[in-house]
Amino acid sequence: MPNKFISGNPDSKSDFYVKFTATNHGDIKLDIKSKTHSLHGSKLNQITRKSLDSLGLKHGKLSITDNGGQYFVLQARIEAAVKSAQPDITLESLPKLQKHSTYKSKRDRFRRSRLYLPGNQPKLMLNAGIHKPDAIILDLEDSVSPKEKSSARFIIRNALRHLDFFGAERMVRINQGKLGFLDLEAVIPHNVHLILIPKVENAKQLKKVDDKIQSICNKCHRKESVYLMPILESATGILNSLEIAKASKNNVAIAIGLEDYTADIGVQRTNQGHESLFARSQVVNAARSAGIQAIDTVFSDVNDEQTLRNSVREARKLGFEGKGCIHPRQIRPIHEEFAPTEAEIKKAKNIVLAYDNAKKKGLGVVSLGSKMIDPPIVKRALHIMNLAITTGQLPKNWKILIKYNNS
Repeated sequence: MPNKFISGNPDSKSDFYVKFTATNHGDIKLDIKSKTHSLHGSKLNQITRKSLDSLGLKHGKLSITDNGGQYFVLQARIEAAVKSAQPDITLESLPKLQKHSTYKSKRDRFRRSRLYLPGNQPKLMLNAGIHKPDAIILDLEDSVSPKEKSSARFIIRNALRHLDFFGAERMVRINQGKLGFLDLEAVIPHNVHLILIPKVENAKQLKKVDDKIQSICNKCHRKESVYLMPILESATGILNSLEIAKASKNNVAIAIGLEDYTADIGVQRTNQGHESLFARSQVVNAARSAGIQAIDTVFSDVNDEQTLRNSVREARKLGFEGKGCIHPRQIRPIHEEFAPTEAEIKKAKNIVLAYDNAKKKGLGVVSLGSKMIDPPIVKRALHIMNLAITTGQLPKNWKILIKYNNS
């Protein structure tokens, strides 16, 4: 009896369930089941035929159950099932690259919140951008079961071409080892902004990924940089944090993953975080030394907002600039707790104005009252002002308003 190759779950909503049986003769036989067949049957058939043509498929049996999924998901599910049966196929079934999927990122953008989304659950991706996270992580690693890795890879690739993430930085967390290299092959040509590399323990490991990305960029003629965020999740990774942070010019941040770290050192993770204070401090210092951002771990209890806020406050005091999210409801509290206080804004405003005044007068030294202001202090003040503008606490033209009010 011929083997059936499957992509999807028959009970998943906003998705498709696809079964493919390879044959070596006869035309392709289609069986499409949809509750909205009278409305979308023709389009489903058209997309299916187009996908099969793109893959160069001539024979086989394809069964599709429509559970309300979008067409980019259908293309991905078909490709995953077909390539499971015929892994030698190198052709792709790509949705049209939408204009809203072509925006760029930059090194020094804010990364206060990063929303993790399982790569095999497209329904969670559709409206993720409207919650205004600083970044969206399409995850191929821990949140995806081994049997769904291939399907998730194609879904994420197609999502990068099709979905509007409303300006959020477009991140992908890849798998380790050879699977991770396959992930990179799939997503690098399609305007992913940043790659999260899990369980990094040394610089050599990160450089291999960086070199692979550069090879793919050369192959697909991509000119924009692909930023990197290694995740440190073990005692070894923490102790090597500085060499990892400085291992690539494409590093823009390093993150810590406390679930795996605490398991590695044999302790229970707590909300108080005493057991990870050394590791988190190490990550912050490594990031600062390398001139990149330090990003804190996720907070796993989506129903405990107050403890989340306490965790963000502690992370901010330690020097972290962002935190991972596993639910959209965590985004607003994280942004609010990373926002500068009125006192911080007032102080930063005075420092920036003093800096501008010294620059205007051609002075090499900045002073505020009787205190000398060093360049790192000015840099932090500028960062606070930019953050205040981003959070809506201060208008962009605040300098003009001050000048106008003083005139």
